[in-house]
Amino acid sequence: MPETIIYFYILLFLVAFLYASVGHGGASGYLALMAVFSIAPEVMKPTALLLNLFVSATSFIQFYRGKHFLWKIFVPLAIASIPLAFLGGLVVLDGMMYKKMLGFFLLIPVARFFFFANTPVTEIKKPNTTLSLFIGASIGFLSGLIGIGGGIILSPVLLFLKWTDQKQTAAISALFIFVNSLSGLAGQLTKGVQFNQDMVWYVAIAFMGGLLGAYFGALRFKQTVLKNVLAVVLLLAAFKLLFTQA
Repeated sequence: MPETIIYFYILLFLVAFLYASVGHGGASGYLALMAVFSIAPEVMKPTALLLNLFVSATSFIQFYRGKHFLWKIFVPLAIASIPLAFLGGLVVLDGMMYKKMLGFFLLIPVARFFFFANTPVTEIKKPNTTLSLFIGASIGFLSGLIGIGGGIILSPVLLFLKWTDQKQTAAISALFIFVNSLSGLAGQLTKGVQFNQDMVWYVAIAFMGGLLGAYFGALRFKQTVLKNVLAVVLLLAAFKLLFTQA
């Protein structure tokens, strides 16, 4: 097995572990890794969404069992996001444009991991249904377009609006990611998709990382150093996508 593949698998496990620990599927991390390892854009989007399904489902189950999930907040977000994620998945972007957009959106989890990883929510406010529908639709379309589940965008929005605390945000984001990833992937399937020949290994490694990450995340496991490492990887990937032609 080539040495570079071993590094990729180790980082893939780390990404799934850390993202699942905060209720995310990890698509932005998977896309960052695939960008660093120069995997073609037409392979990146469906691969990230497929991995998202396994990891976000595992994460959701753990946080749901911890009684952190709120249906009243999730439903309007999902109603608007699911059809828009499908439409986003239908859009085929130019390879260079896709890389630039992805590079920009990778900066969102970098900012969250570095500066807002443990932002406390001291006051919970009542959610606004109309605003929820708008947020869900916007994030849903971007999810299908870029190949992410939308959790990296939804989480800071929920915390900023003070609709949920950290654990509730993780639980809602996990299921939001799952339904959007499924819808976005369905949209892409209508156009035809390509997967890497090692996809079985990708799924197995991401699933194991997600399983452990969700378990330890629900137990308030501290992984500050590892999150900073992941943030550096995402930052390097964003730099490569934004400022190089590779």
